[in-house]
Amino acid sequence: MTGKIWVAVGLAGLIGTTGCASKYVEAVVRNETGATVSLVEVDYPSASFGTETLAAGAEYHYRFKILGSGATKVIWTDSARKEHTVAGPELKEGEQGRVTITLTDGNAGWDVQILP
Repeated sequence: MTGKIWVAVGLAGLIGTTGCASKYVEAVVRNETGATVSLVEVDYPSASFGTETLAAGAEYHYRFKILGSGATKVIWTDSARKEHTVAGPELKEGEQGRVTITLTDGNAGWDVQILP
């Protein structure tokens, strides 16, 4: 290879390792209710995500970028067809990290590891 090509390859590698990635939140929803749940939805500032069903002991993974600021909540329907809603933390635009939501019988726990 010529010297110019090596320089281009080196710059591309440097750009790939210097923080050009966008900030995001890695979300995990765990079902520890002991039964399959349905219509799982997580609302966060300006959007939401979810899955139609989540088997007992299963996890659902999702990545999102926070646009705007506001509250979070999780909504799901248990095996007895009762809907549950549990409020979560406030999130702010530009934050990044991990949020783990653990669904239990009628409740949800939030493990939030968010950085500005």
